[in-house]
Amino acid sequence: MKNIIYSKKAPIPIGPYIQGIISNNIIFTSGQIPINPLNNKIESFNIEKQTIQVLKNIKYIINKANYSIQNIVKTTIYLINLDDLNIINNIYKDFFIKNNAHYPARTCIEVSRLPKNAKIEIEAIAIK
Repeated sequence: MKNIIYSKKAPIPIGPYIQGIISNNIIFTSGQIPINPLNNKIESFNIEKQTIQVLKNIKYIINKANYSIQNIVKTTIYLINLDDLNIINNIYKDFFIKNNAHYPARTCIEVSRLPKNAKIEIEAIAIK
């Protein structure tokens, strides 16, 4: 059994995919780039602001299914410049601490390019 997650607070997918799906109490989010859902645009090419927006988008999708950040068990981060990892780590750390959550398992991959020339994309898996 699968249930599709759709949050109006998260960006509309820019391709043939969904924001997230629940199967057997596990949420799989699609990779989120730093699109502001209010205007469907990337508003900043600053890695700090992009990381914050991506994490907000994930939170909105997770929350729509009545899960919390505490339920996230795995993330995958795609970034175009591994030199940005320290900045990303600080924001990522604060995000989980502010949501009273343990850090999930994580993979981080440097890629040559991301959709809409974003600097970062993150996908998450959460279990209830």
